[in-house]
Amino acid sequence: MKFILFDPAAADVLVFPVTPSGFEVSHGIRIETVNIHTLGDTALAGYGTLPSFKVDCMLPAKDYPFNQPEAATDPYSYTRKLEAWCDARTVLRFVITETPINSPVKIEDITYGEKDGTGDVYATVTLRKYRELSAVQTQSSATGNTMRLAEATAAVTSETYTVKSGDTLSAIARKFYGDASLYPKLAKYNGIKNANIISIGQVIKIPDKGLL
Repeated sequence: MKFILFDPAAADVLVFPVTPSGFEVSHGIRIETVNIHTLGDTALAGYGTLPSFKVDCMLPAKDYPFNQPEAATDPYSYTRKLEAWCDARTVLRFVITETPINSPVKIEDITYGEKDGTGDVYATVTLRKYRELSAVQTQSSATGNTMRLAEATAAVTSETYTVKSGDTLSAIARKFYGDASLYPKLAKYNGIKNANIISIGQVIKIPDKGLL
């Protein structure tokens, strides 16, 4: 398993030098509590909040046997890169191999320090899923006048996956959604007539689960 941050614009890749022991994903909706006369408090459910990812990691100062191949042993080279991405508000792609996690993100926070005298740095990196905003134009013709209203909306963009040797749609559905039974819907979304036949190099669109 590898934890990877990738800057597509600069083709710059950061592989966490030591595989973190775990990670946390926060996913939810906005709940507002409203007090109604004679009824009391009630919960009004809104729309989804932006998911976040929290990773506790070790940045080694020595060449340990459990380091990833080609891992640097200058822990502060990693913190400098993470801070630079954070300060520049760079849109990154966060991938955890062997899991469905493959998401555009921005770095929200990085906290780090030393604690055991070895020179190793321990960091907590918080990532927030990124959604691109686009302008929506509306027209009103009731009076013959045209009105343009710019409204920020979340543009849902599909991720993509390139088929490799041995892949099946059910395996791809399991990889990205954790549910292999979604493969017929994934085939339909991609205009694939026979869900059992895909070819190496074929690009599969991976939409949000709710769009299937």
